[in-house]
Amino acid sequence: MADVFEADDTLLNRSVAVKVLHANFASDEAFVTRFRREAQAAANLSHPNIVAIYDWGQDAGTYFMVMELINGKTLRDVLREDGAILPRRAAEIAAETAAALSVAHQHGVYHRDVKPGNIMLTDAGAVKVTDFGIARALDDSEELTRTGAVIGTATYFSPEQAQGLPADERSDVYSLGVVLYEMLAGRPPFSGESPVAVAYQHVSEHAVPPHEVNADAPIELSAIASHAIQKRAENRYQTADEMRADLMRYLGGVEPMAAGVVSAAAATAMIPPPVGIPAGAVPAAAGVTGTQTFDAPVQERSQTGYWAAVGGLIVILALGVWLLMRLLSGGDTAVDTVVIPNLVDIEANQAFETLQGDGLKVLQEYENSTEIAEGRVTRTDPPAGTSVPVGEFVKVYVSLGAEQFGVPNLLGENVDIAWARITDQGFTVGNITYEPADDVDENIVINQSPPGGTTAAPGTAVNLVVSLGPEAIEVPDVTGKSTDTAILELARAGFVNIDTLHEFSQDVPLGFVISMNPAAGQEIPKEATIVLTVSDGPEPVRVPDLVGKTQAAAQSEMSALGLVMILSTETVEVPFDSGLVGMIADQSRDPGDVVEVGTSVTVKLGVVKQVVVPDVFQLSVDAAESAAAAQGLLIDISVDDPPVSTPDPTLDGKVADQDPPAGTTVDQGSIITVVLYLWDGTTTTTSTTP
Repeated sequence: MADVFEADDTLLNRSVAVKVLHANFASDEAFVTRFRREAQAAANLSHPNIVAIYDWGQDAGTYFMVMELINGKTLRDVLREDGAILPRRAAEIAAETAAALSVAHQHGVYHRDVKPGNIMLTDAGAVKVTDFGIARALDDSEELTRTGAVIGTATYFSPEQAQGLPADERSDVYSLGVVLYEMLAGRPPFSGESPVAVAYQHVSEHAVPPHEVNADAPIELSAIASHAIQKRAENRYQTADEMRADLMRYLGGVEPMAAGVVSAAAATAMIPPPVGIPAGAVPAAAGVTGTQTFDAPVQERSQTGYWAAVGGLIVILALGVWLLMRLLSGGDTAVDTVVIPNLVDIEANQAFETLQGDGLKVLQEYENSTEIAEGRVTRTDPPAGTSVPVGEFVKVYVSLGAEQFGVPNLLGENVDIAWARITDQGFTVGNITYEPADDVDENIVINQSPPGGTTAAPGTAVNLVVSLGPEAIEVPDVTGKSTDTAILELARAGFVNIDTLHEFSQDVPLGFVISMNPAAGQEIPKEATIVLTVSDGPEPVRVPDLVGKTQAAAQSEMSALGLVMILSTETVEVPFDSGLVGMIADQSRDPGDVVEVGTSVTVKLGVVKQVVVPDVFQLSVDAAESAAAAQGLLIDISVDDPPVSTPDPTLDGKVADQDPPAGTTVDQGSIITVVLYLWDGTTTTTSTTP
């Protein structure tokens, strides 16, 4: 969206970078807003790892931003040139980036586009985070993007961003985890042919640990990356500071906390769940891939690593004994197989029993699902119908139900602020009721449902109970009345704050009230805001392109749109080969015009164009055909029979007569019959060959 230039600040005598918004975006308010937001978001963030913003402004329609000049290259360029980065250097880059993000988060700013292209490495080796172009401040009431819009870069954004849901500091942690993963593995965890395909993987697929992609990646550092990119936000590091602390533990030679979390989850997942586990029970590290294990550093090898090693030896010993018994018993050495049944929408424990009854082992995983109820199976890996050896591990994915988000605590907030916070978090405003409260000022929220701090699905209605304060007035019912009448009645009742919203309606006439919030009959303070939803009438439609269609087809299409077609008595002359003869050739409104339902459109039928027959007397055949073609007519040649009464050598090979005569008006495409005169030099004669 912009070009960046190196420039000289003549006032302070220093080199700076100047970002200039492209001219084709300067007239687009949305791009200008995003450009201004980048400056505002970063201007107050002072930290060695954040690119400083010095100034922002415009001059004659050119928008610019003055920034700290960085001599170096982006992390993206380094990854493209060198591939995977040395582990210790990768940890240092990630730790410094986390420090920058922590400062931003403390100021209420989420970056929302953390990626290698926005992380710069100076020639001196320092890390600088830049491009807060889609950052969002916590206290910003005018969002750059509304809930439901996907924002960010597909390869690096979090599952919640991929679904168009609200992002927070944990979203930046996820993106930084993807960056760390790429530095260790040499490639991002997910890739695809399109951004949509990559976004789907962020939401639904678990990444292979970096150390399984690149054997040189330390397991401890791999665990940090894997922990940061957990699907569910509550299973990741909760702050950038937490992630940075774990990175610093690794750099200090101490086992990161993530290694223990992932190892414990792996050890739990490797044991088939007992039948008695309640449906929907979620392990502490839900969402962590079950086969990931990490050893503690040599300096401080933990008891967990010791017992994990002992458990592995026991499993290997048991397997060896089983194979030995098979050989000694002389049994068939062929491997028995079993077909995995379809377990989708089956209760989890029942699915486990089915698989274990078939001689298979179970690895339990969890994932969100809007279609499968909590505690029931969403899918298996390998999928149903696959033939696998007896004793094989099968991953069973169990539904956690629809993904939930935290409901904001609105108690003590002004009702207008509460309304904004509800919609800002992706929820909707439900019923607003007012109750007397002597010890609470009017318009202050005194109760809410669902309560603050609980979780609910996006779009859930949050109901509010608001304090009446010392005085309350009953709201009159103004639904079904004109806007002016409704406002007048509310004003007479004593209300002073009346807002209107507009929406299309097939049932309520234009300008009349559809609904009101708060509802009629409630007693509310006179200063409370009453919102009237007013009808804009039926939703407008676009005029279709009727030219070239039959009258019946055009009439059917217009009727389906609620428009009226009027056939004019006038016609339009069209070329005979235009395909419009007898068809609609003209319409009074242009195709694509936005009009109200019931609008009439006048159409005219096409008729053959009328032309004047040219005079082709005494012209050669070629000249006669050219003259006729210029008028859209055809020539039919006949011979002079009977011959002209007086031989005329000058007419030899030329037109001696024509029908219709010159000057006659005929349909374009008509035929002119001409008589060709031929003379043998001595007597008048005719030819049998046209």
